[in-house]
Amino acid sequence: MWATMSFDLSSVYTSDHASITLFVFLLFVCIVISHPLKEHRWMNESVIAMAIGLLTGVIILLITGKRPPFLVFDGHLFFHWILPPIIFNAGFQVKKKQFFRNFMKIMMFGAGGTLISFFYISIGAMLLFKMLDIPSLDIGNYLAIGAIFSATDSVCTCLLLNQDETPLLYSLVFGEGVVNDATAVVLFNAIHSFDPSHISFTISLQLLGNFLYLFVTSTILGVAAGLLSAYIIKKLRRFQHSTGPDSTGPEVALMILIPYLSYMLAESFNLSAILTVFFCGIVMSHYTWHNVTECSRVTSKHGFATSSFIAEISIFLYVGMDTLDIEKWKLVRSSPGKSISVSLILLGLVLVGRAAFVFPLSFLSNLTNKSPQKRIDFKQQVTIYWAGLMRGAVTLALAYNQVHFKYVRDCTITVVLFTTVVLGLVTKPLVRFLLPSQSISEPSSPTSLLLPLLENGQGSEDEVGGHVVPRPTSLRMLLRTPSHHTIHYYWRKFDDTYMRPIFGGRGFTESLPGLPTEP
Repeated sequence: MWATMSFDLSSVYTSDHASITLFVFLLFVCIVISHPLKEHRWMNESVIAMAIGLLTGVIILLITGKRPPFLVFDGHLFFHWILPPIIFNAGFQVKKKQFFRNFMKIMMFGAGGTLISFFYISIGAMLLFKMLDIPSLDIGNYLAIGAIFSATDSVCTCLLLNQDETPLLYSLVFGEGVVNDATAVVLFNAIHSFDPSHISFTISLQLLGNFLYLFVTSTILGVAAGLLSAYIIKKLRRFQHSTGPDSTGPEVALMILIPYLSYMLAESFNLSAILTVFFCGIVMSHYTWHNVTECSRVTSKHGFATSSFIAEISIFLYVGMDTLDIEKWKLVRSSPGKSISVSLILLGLVLVGRAAFVFPLSFLSNLTNKSPQKRIDFKQQVTIYWAGLMRGAVTLALAYNQVHFKYVRDCTITVVLFTTVVLGLVTKPLVRFLLPSQSISEPSSPTSLLLPLLENGQGSEDEVGGHVVPRPTSLRMLLRTPSHHTIHYYWRKFDDTYMRPIFGGRGFTESLPGLPTEP
C-alpha cells in the first residue's frame, strides 16, 4: 500500500499544477494560522511560515522518498518575482520625511556598516578556515563569503516596531535593512567582476569606484522611472472623463509595470535592482500616487501591501522547505564535525561583525547630535544590533551562486535557520523588554492602511521636538512657516516651484471635469 501511495504521490508532485496548488494551499494555511498566533509572545509570521514549510517537506519526503522539484529554493524566482514587490512596497509605504531626515544615519549604518561587517567576516573567515584544514580558497572566495553573510533580514524586527512612537529607531532599522541588502548584492557582483589573483591598490580603488558607480546609477535609474510614471499618468489624466473602473485599471497597471520595468532594466545593465525599485517606490508615492483617481489610490496602496505580505510569507515557506534538500546534506554527513565548525565560525563572525559597527557608529552619531530626540540610546542600539542578526533569503540566494565552496552553501541554511528561528523567537519579547512603552505594530498588514487612506485629515499633525503641532493646511502656508531643517525647507521650495508643476503631486493635481480634486 505504501509503495503504491509513494508511486502515486511521486507522479502527482512532478506536475507543475499540483506543485503550485500545494504552495498556494500552504500560503493559505500559513496566513490562517499566523493571524490568531501573532499576538503570542514568541510567535511571528516568519517563524510560522518556516515551520510550516519544514513540516510540509518532512511529510512529502516520508511519503514519496524523494524531494519534489518545487522544494528547491530558486534564486532566479526569488530575485525576479518575489523580491521586487517587497522592496517596492517598502519604498512606497515609507514615511519619507523621517527617512530623509535620518538619511545620513541610514547610509552610515546601511552602506558603511555593511562594508565594516563585510571586511570583518572576510578577514575572520580567511584566518579561521585555515585552522580547519579546509581546501584552499582564493581571496575572491573569502570576499564573497563576507558579502554573503553581511546581508541582513530585518523584516522580523520591523514588524514589531511602531514608526509613529519610535520614528528614529524604525527609520534606522527599516532603512538600514533595504540599503544593506542593496549594498551586499552590489558588493557580491563587484567581487565577481574582477580577478582576485591580481589584486593591487589600483584594483582596490577600481572596485570601490565600481561600487559607488553602481550605487549612484541604480538610484538615478529608480528616480527617473518614478518621475516617468508620474509624468505619463499626469498627461493621461487629460484624456479621462469619468472616475469609473475604466480609469482605475490602466492607472494601477502602469503603477505596477513601470517599477517592475525599472527593476528588470537595472538587472539587464548589471546595476542594483533593489536600490532602483526602492527609490522608484519613494518617488511614485510622492508624485504618481497623487495623480491618479481616489479609487486607484486605495486599490494601489492595498494591492502593493498585499503582494508584499504574500511575497514575504513565500520566502520563509521556501526557506523552510529548502532545508530538506538531501543533496545539500550529503557533504555534511561525510564530515559533520567540519560542517558544524564552519557553521559556528560563520555565526560567530556574523555576531562580531554586527557589533563591530553598530555600537561604534552609534557613538559617533551621538557625538554629532545634541538633541535627545536624535540620539540613539543604548536600548535602541541593542535593538538595531539584534535586528541585523537575522539572515534570510538574500543570503541564501547569494550563497547558491558561490559554486566554488560547497561548505558555504551547505552551512548557510544552518545559519539562516538558527538566526531566523532561534533569534526570531526571542525578537518579540526582547523588543517588548527594551521598549516597554511602545505598542506592537503590524505595518505589513493591509488592514492597517484603512484609516490613513480614508481619513480626509491625513497627516494634519506633525511631531517636532517631541511635541505634536498642527501641520499647515496649504502648501503656501508651509512655505511661509519657518523651519529649522534648512535642507528640507529648500527642497520643499524647489519641489513646489519646479518639480510638482511638471510631475504633479499633493496639491498640484490638475482639476478636470468629471475628476475629483484632492483635498
